[in-house]
Amino acid sequence: MSSTLEFFYFDLGKVLLDFDHEIACRQLADVLETSAESIRSDVFHSGQQWKYERGEITTLDLHQWLCDRYDVEAKLEDVCHAASHIFHPIPGTIEIAAALHAAGKRMGILSNTCDAHWEYCLGKPFPFLDDYFPIHALSFRLGTMKPDPEIYLKAAALCDVSPEKIFFVDDREENVAGAADAGYDAVLFTSPADLREALNTRGIPF
Repeated sequence: MSSTLEFFYFDLGKVLLDFDHEIACRQLADVLETSAESIRSDVFHSGQQWKYERGEITTLDLHQWLCDRYDVEAKLEDVCHAASHIFHPIPGTIEIAAALHAAGKRMGILSNTCDAHWEYCLGKPFPFLDDYFPIHALSFRLGTMKPDPEIYLKAAALCDVSPEKIFFVDDREENVAGAADAGYDAVLFTSPADLREALNTRGIPF
C-alpha cells in the first residue's frame, strides 16, 4: 500500500521529549526565593503559563512579572534555565523521526510551547529538532493553541500541504481530535512501538 501522506507533524512534549513541570516549580522556587507551591499556583494554575504559550506575553514580560511578584532581582537567564531544564529525550520516538528523515520525509513540530522552552530545547541538548524538523508550528508564535482549529490551519499553511495529506501524532486526546476535525490523519501517542505500527499501516515502512 502506498501512502498519500506528504508531511509529518510531531508534538514535542511527551512524544519526542519527556518533561516534568514539578521540576520547574522546584527550580523556579529556588531562583525566585519562594516555594514550589507558590510557583505552581501563580504560574501554572493562574493562567500565566497559558498566556505565555499563546504568545500573549513575552519572556521579558513573564520575567518581570515573576520578579515583581516575589520581590526579587533574579537574572533572566537563571529564570529561563530553571523553567526549561526539565526535558529528557524519548529515544524510541526519536529513532522513528530519524528513519523518516533518512527516507526524505518532510517533518515539523506542532506544539503548545513557550519561547523559553523552545529556545532551550533547540539548543545543545536536542539538535535533532532542527535537523529533522525544519518546520516549527509553535503556539507562542502562532498566537493560538491546540486544540483550537486555527492552529491546525496555520500549521498546514506553514508546511504548504493540505490537511488531509498531513500525519500528526500527539499524546493528548483532545489535540488529536482537533487535528482530525481539521482534516489531518491524526493518532494518539501511547508508545514508540504503537507509533511505528500506525505508520506501517499507512504504508510508511521501517
